[in-house]
Amino acid sequence: MTAVRIRFAAAVAAALVAAGLVLPARAATLETIGKQAILVDLSTNTVLFEKNADERMAPSSMSKLMTLYMVFEALKEGRLSFDHTLPVSERAWRMQGSKMFVELNNTIKVLDLIRGVIIQSGNDACIVLAEGLAGSEQSFAEKMTKRAKELGLKNTNLINSTGWPDPNHYMTARDLSVLAERLIRDFPEYYHLFSEKEFTYHGIKQGNRNPLLYRNATGVDGLKTGHTEVAGYGLTASGEREGRRLVLVINGLPSMQARADETSRLLEWGFREFNAYALFKAGETVEEVPVWLGAQDKVPVTVPQDLKVTMARADRPNMKVTLVANQAVAAPIKKGDVVGKILISAPGAPTKEMPAVAAVDVDRLGFFGRAFAAARYLVLGEGS
Repeated sequence: MTAVRIRFAAAVAAALVAAGLVLPARAATLETIGKQAILVDLSTNTVLFEKNADERMAPSSMSKLMTLYMVFEALKEGRLSFDHTLPVSERAWRMQGSKMFVELNNTIKVLDLIRGVIIQSGNDACIVLAEGLAGSEQSFAEKMTKRAKELGLKNTNLINSTGWPDPNHYMTARDLSVLAERLIRDFPEYYHLFSEKEFTYHGIKQGNRNPLLYRNATGVDGLKTGHTEVAGYGLTASGEREGRRLVLVINGLPSMQARADETSRLLEWGFREFNAYALFKAGETVEEVPVWLGAQDKVPVTVPQDLKVTMARADRPNMKVTLVANQAVAAPIKKGDVVGKILISAPGAPTKEMPAVAAVDVDRLGFFGRAFAAARYLVLGEGS
């Protein structure tokens, strides 16, 4: 059977336009002084902006997010607990750069070490955790890289647990955005730790280096800064407003002030210029399509999962929603069978596509029913 396009946008579009629904990627032009950047709406996994997002870069302390992922996974699996204590080696104690100021030959609770990594960006705390989980930092880095690949971080290679400069230690902005999403989705019970603003250990109080935590208007509640001479200043950040969560990764900024201002500006742009709305809920009837030789003439069509789209407000007037399906779907049909696809498009914006599936079973007609339907088709040109 030939395919037919059923534009049910008239009724649907009216409701969506009234709700402010529009398609992605045609907001006002955005530029950034960052060398690498990506901005993602997690509610629909839509990239709102990117610049050199797949370019290998020195992630600096932002790679500590992978160290934390490994620690959180060990906590969730019961291999660690917050109250578990780990010993401080001489290597960890001597580590330079940002420090938690661990004490040689002391043992430290895992929760304190986690706070030391998140809030104080402690290189020494990272090494204590790495050695505690894998015996050595090198072994831990190998395990991190392997796990990163399993998580879909395609351009990541980690040589250490801290982000200490090494030409073979690299990530991409896109990989960091994926990692941030996994931290948020996989470990909601631990995510609140990223929003803590200060931590005192060994009598030394340090503030969280994430500048957006101190700007209430941003809605930011995580994740991690980074800085080295080679990489410049960077930040992997996430914030939520009205049920929409954005993740921003940016690197290569010239100063701490630029990091604070540029990240705030990009996130504000993402929240202002775009919005995400539900089009259809899983199981909700989208349209009905004809059935060929079926016990019923039509089958209701739905989507296999909730369909949400992040759209640029400027594209709202030109949005189109189209169901592409066969003129008649042959029975028997099982609930969940793909019978077409839904296309959501607007000029200059990428088309979003989702399978359209049967909402119910439709049995095939018996022998005599099929014979009658065939005869009717031959005489009248009508399908069953």
